[in-house]
Amino acid sequence: MYLKPKVKAPAPELIDNTLKILQKNSVNTICLESHCPNITECFHRKTATFLILGDICTRACKFCSVKHAKPQPLDPTEPQRVAQAVKELKLSYVVITSVDRDDLPDYGASGFVAVTQAIKEQTDAKIELLTPDFKAKSELLAQIIAAKPYKLAHNIETVERLSKNIMPGCSYKKSLKVLETYAKSGIITKSSLMVGLGETEQEIYATLQDLRSVGVQQLTIGQYLQPTPYQLPVQKYYSTEEFEQLRQQALALGFLAVESGALVRSSYYADKL
Repeated sequence: MYLKPKVKAPAPELIDNTLKILQKNSVNTICLESHCPNITECFHRKTATFLILGDICTRACKFCSVKHAKPQPLDPTEPQRVAQAVKELKLSYVVITSVDRDDLPDYGASGFVAVTQAIKEQTDAKIELLTPDFKAKSELLAQIIAAKPYKLAHNIETVERLSKNIMPGCSYKKSLKVLETYAKSGIITKSSLMVGLGETEQEIYATLQDLRSVGVQQLTIGQYLQPTPYQLPVQKYYSTEEFEQLRQQALALGFLAVESGALVRSSYYADKL
């Protein structure tokens, strides 16, 4: 029987400084909001994935523990606060992601642009934007591309058969369109896949083929871990050997960089991928 992966938590003082900086600047991180299993390691390394546009999501994906309800209006000071936190943490590489904001006319695209500009004005950090789908609106994707981040990412999350049920507000086809648009821009493009939700081996391979067919260059594959009792239960825990097999399959399809493992997440060691 394959055992559930575990992480060793370092002493609290090792992450205390990072938490203080985040709290002082009143910024959100997906690390905290999603109960990420790598949070202690990443905070110890002084890295974090910033969550912008508030901390309340308009969608209710069944694997995600981020709060979902009617969001608050956008805070115009957020871009500068995020940039200041990046500066104080002395980050050389930063990942910016967000909740879904289907309540906004541009679904939050301008928020990504503003944060990117603020970080560029205050630091030399490389910026990776991990975006929602923006309903695959071409004019909104063009705004994201025009911000000229170092890397663009959008997560496919799961296989097509499971997508509609697990992510009722999302669309597998639209996600592929987003990734194709990003890839055509010439900016490095990345996606991420969770396993353990009931997918088959054939479905995983088909998803990898779909991602490569639209030009995705980098890929992370990780084990789905139920963040709280309110999310979907795990259907299967994959072994180290199975994750290595998936990595080899992806590389054989032409992905340029692949991280595959139980605790791998989209932004885990993003600067090293």
